[in-house]
Amino acid sequence: MEILNIQSDRQSLKDVSVGKNVKIFNFVNAYGCSIGDNTKVGAFVEIQKGATIGKNCKISSHSFICEGVHIKDNVFIGHNVTFINDKFPRSTNEDGSLQAESDWVCIDTIIEEGASVGSSATLLCGITVGKRAIIGAGSVVTKNVPAKAIVAGNPAKIIKYLD
Repeated sequence: MEILNIQSDRQSLKDVSVGKNVKIFNFVNAYGCSIGDNTKVGAFVEIQKGATIGKNCKISSHSFICEGVHIKDNVFIGHNVTFINDKFPRSTNEDGSLQAESDWVCIDTIIEEGASVGSSATLLCGITVGKRAIIGAGSVVTKNVPAKAIVAGNPAKIIKYLD
């Protein structure tokens, strides 16, 4: 698999702010977002407009980082992680017309420095994952996760705290 160094291939990501030494694998769909220095983004990841990714992060393949997601420095995102940015998603309005951007509210999600999110986790909007917290693989996170907490399950519950 070819690794693209975005420093030399900015043409494909014109509206993306990319830091130094960023590595992005093939088949990434990124637009209107920012990616910090030394971050690696795996194949088949989507990063939507307004999303931010800090420095020294690892974003594993097949993950979905939607508008309103803000990932701080030194964060690990496992394979197939999904973020949600709308509490009440609908395709249409009451009158049957397709919803547009003005018909819903994007709700931010914050992943604090040094946190790790396990593969296939789903994170609902409006939450903060604290510094150095760990989210177990397959978890569904519905509320804030305190710093240094380890959570798992559906819904995710605190298992223990890191020392």
